[in-house]
Amino acid sequence: MNTPTPGPASSREASPPPAQKARQLLKELQEKFPVFRDCLPLAIGIDKQLLARLPELERKPLRIALGIHTHSLRYLKASAQATARVDLDGQPAGEITATHRSHASELVQERLKRQAEQRKAQREAEAAARQHAAKLGQLVEKFGRST
Repeated sequence: MNTPTPGPASSREASPPPAQKARQLLKELQEKFPVFRDCLPLAIGIDKQLLARLPELERKPLRIALGIHTHSLRYLKASAQATARVDLDGQPAGEITATHRSHASELVQERLKRQAEQRKAQREAEAAARQHAAKLGQLVEKFGRST
């Protein structure tokens, strides 16, 4: 009896999805480079610096990891306040323009507003559920059968 040999589909199943690889890569970058761990504003073209230092990196997970990092609330807050960017060694590598700072600040405000709206909606939903449960309890009390 022939046993099937693993084809391309099974090899794809074995490797983690790109987002998972990117998150693992981001953890590794945070361990290796303090600029990632401390959420310092990164130099423009930091991806090229990373690829030069770590040629084994895959481009797609690196792009995703950098996107996750640079869109984090902590990074955006730091970028909204800072005036200089840094390279992988923490050395100055250009300035953060007023346009970039204001954009980061706008993103922070939008994110905080959205989070506040989500918390409010969740509180309202929980209150409605409690009210519904109380009304059901009253109906059961009123119309429930005694056994």
